[in-house]
Amino acid sequence: MADNNTVTLVITHALKPGHATRYEDWLAKIMPAAARYPGHLGVHVIRPTTGNNVYNIVIRFDTLENLTTWTKSAEREALVDEIKPILSQDDHLEVRTENAFWFTPETPTIKRPAQWKQFLITLAVIFPSTNVVPHITAMVFPSLHGSLLLHLINDALVVALVVWLWMPIMTRLFAGWLKK
Repeated sequence: MADNNTVTLVITHALKPGHATRYEDWLAKIMPAAARYPGHLGVHVIRPTTGNNVYNIVIRFDTLENLTTWTKSAEREALVDEIKPILSQDDHLEVRTENAFWFTPETPTIKRPAQWKQFLITLAVIFPSTNVVPHITAMVFPSLHGSLLLHLINDALVVALVVWLWMPIMTRLFAGWLKK
């Protein structure tokens, strides 16, 4: 049976010192390659903080099957082989089936932000979104006032704004605070 939930692949690469430029050049090759595969929904690179050489690449696919097609492809294997000499350890892959992946994945060198910080950032985007979106949709769709359809539209718009706009902006904007 096909798994139709969005899947997130977190790839952790620890680089040997002094190879960040070569790695960035490699990322510029592999990211467009992954994007050509069916079901690719986007990629986000979490670059190392000062004092470490660990990159986390977060790639989202629409299904586990499409993710597997990419991860098992000869193209990806050749690109990973190309970068192996500058890695201090083999690449680490972790598949997550959550529909949202907003915060930095935990690794031995990087800890997740405190839950209370995740709560505050999430509240900071949810609260205004759930207050502004219904006001706007009420003006755009006055005939739907109070209907279940308008609630569905509001919820869909809030979730879309949070997942694809506000959370990526807020996690970058507050990255230093989240990592303290």
